[in-house]
Amino acid sequence: MGRSAAPARHQPGGLRRKTMMATLSPDSLGPTICVGEILVEIMATTIGDGFREPIDLIGPFPSGAPAIFISQCARIGGMAAMIGAVGEDDFGRINTERLADDGADISAIAVDLDYPTGSAFVRYRSDGSRDFVYNIATSAAARFGWIGNVEALVSRAGHLHVMGSGLSMQSAVDVIERALPIIRERGGSLSVDPNLRKEITYDADTKKRFRNLIATADLLLPSGEELELAAGIEGEDAAIERLFEMGVKEIALKRGSAGATVFRPGAEPVSAAAFEVEEIDPTGAGDCFGGAYVASRRLGLSVEEALTYANAAGARNVTRRGPMEGAGTREELDRFIAETPRLGG
Repeated sequence: MGRSAAPARHQPGGLRRKTMMATLSPDSLGPTICVGEILVEIMATTIGDGFREPIDLIGPFPSGAPAIFISQCARIGGMAAMIGAVGEDDFGRINTERLADDGADISAIAVDLDYPTGSAFVRYRSDGSRDFVYNIATSAAARFGWIGNVEALVSRAGHLHVMGSGLSMQSAVDVIERALPIIRERGGSLSVDPNLRKEITYDADTKKRFRNLIATADLLLPSGEELELAAGIEGEDAAIERLFEMGVKEIALKRGSAGATVFRPGAEPVSAAAFEVEEIDPTGAGDCFGGAYVASRRLGLSVEEALTYANAAGARNVTRRGPMEGAGTREELDRFIAETPRLGG
């Protein structure tokens, strides 16, 4: 997947805390919940530009960034639940059945009788980038709200995970804004994955919601330039310090083939090298990283342990075709860690 992990960076100066408190609420408080799109993904089997000619396709695969996150969170042993909607069709059923088989609570997934399950068609270009054609806004994916099952789930949840992509859906925004104060009142925590996509247009209101969520997040899980976008300032060290000043307690920075690094105020950064694997399909790697990291931290694992599992989850997922086909159980990830060399190691 690339080169060796980047060396640990120096702790940004000026910020010190005498006591390291737990960043996230314990798993025993209640499930980690995520709100947003549930889709099927259908993939081109050939490399090329777009979908302007008949091509061979493979799928459908269960997908949607929030659903991938919840799948991995549940498979590694954390309590996890999904809020969203699918159509009354086979595309919907492969998603709900997959999440249920993984151990996730699907009681708050609505089934829409009038609209089909959301979909995403993807094709890889020769440079490794991807073309997507989404149907979210005019599918069941966006047709859910604050109904009884959702309220019941939120009332016993212990953690809320927000994907930035979901902030483009008003239905998701409405549920998130009602759920967060309830979960906070219970002593729950919040994590945010910016998950910014070039295929989605973010208006001024969405950008404002994103900034507000960042300012209240306990854990931030950015990739690459998302760190600086979240902080609103250029430079990695400056961005990290700004986010700490805003109140973020922990940052797990995903560096792709360079591994990942966790930053906390008053503590030395913790870095972990990536695993050396053959990449088949990178879709969902960051979501699996996040699901494994959040679940592991809530289950009481150290930063070092959680980061190793998160890196392993992301790496294992790219070795399978399909966005969540490589999501691993604790036992599968333990075996993967034992058998797979690290880049630069």
